[in-house]
Amino acid sequence: MADRAKRLPTNVDGNFFVDSTCINCDTCRQLAPASFAENGEFSSVSRQPEGERERYRAYQALLACPVGSIGAIVPDKAQMRAATESFPIRIASDVYYNGFNSEKSYGANSYFVRHPGGNWLIDSPRYMKRLEDFFERMGGVQYIFLTHEDDIGDAPRYAKRFGAKRIIHRADADAQPDAEWIVDGLEPMTAVPGFTIIPVPGHTDGSMALHVAGRYLFTGDHMSWDREINGLRLAMVYVWDEATLRRSAAKLSECSFEWVLPGHGDRMHLPAERMKEELRLLLERREEKIPIP
Repeated sequence: MADRAKRLPTNVDGNFFVDSTCINCDTCRQLAPASFAENGEFSSVSRQPEGERERYRAYQALLACPVGSIGAIVPDKAQMRAATESFPIRIASDVYYNGFNSEKSYGANSYFVRHPGGNWLIDSPRYMKRLEDFFERMGGVQYIFLTHEDDIGDAPRYAKRFGAKRIIHRADADAQPDAEWIVDGLEPMTAVPGFTIIPVPGHTDGSMALHVAGRYLFTGDHMSWDREINGLRLAMVYVWDEATLRRSAAKLSECSFEWVLPGHGDRMHLPAERMKEELRLLLERREEKIPIP
């Protein structure tokens, strides 16, 4: 739990606060944007939540925070329990956001996809009994898709618990040298029907996206929605090669998708044609900054 003695001065007065252990990962701002905002190198409470719905979202943010930087001076146990039970959060159909983001992956989002041919975990949350029980009820985990070396989280523990195959690109395999499935090369490949692995180097040499059911694109840290520009953006920090990053994004224009589901940054749902247009606009913006040889 957060420490009141370390409460940041940028918090507005009230019950909820963020302390100085914050790593500015954006998790709280995604879950409760009405209450949390970026302030310099940290997140802070920009407005105390009003009403039951906003307080509920603030408690979700408190629980999902990977480093326990969010606190409530007078916690509401009933709302805390309800927020705990809300995870994983169903996004659409059989796709879930797990919550309980991991400090090991700098607070990256992770996802669960239920599928008759075997369930998938995309990147990894903290190892939590609640999530273990949920995955068990859903039929276990058969595959753990690791978008890149930074967002491993507790994948080894989940793999051991469920006998799952971890999938990682060879260029990032130093992060999981004992992974059960190493992807080679730069060409898209069908992992199982309905699941296409698309190497998208740039953020890291071995970054990959996962295209599911022609609708969902899990992008890791390659690409996300940016609420400030109201459009798609590519990774902006810790980029291995910017020109390669853009070429990888151009490859994604060859597939149709309605959802962008990133590790860091906002997720977004738009009609497929609108998403294609947003990707075109992204590439135009990026081309102005990065000449492509």
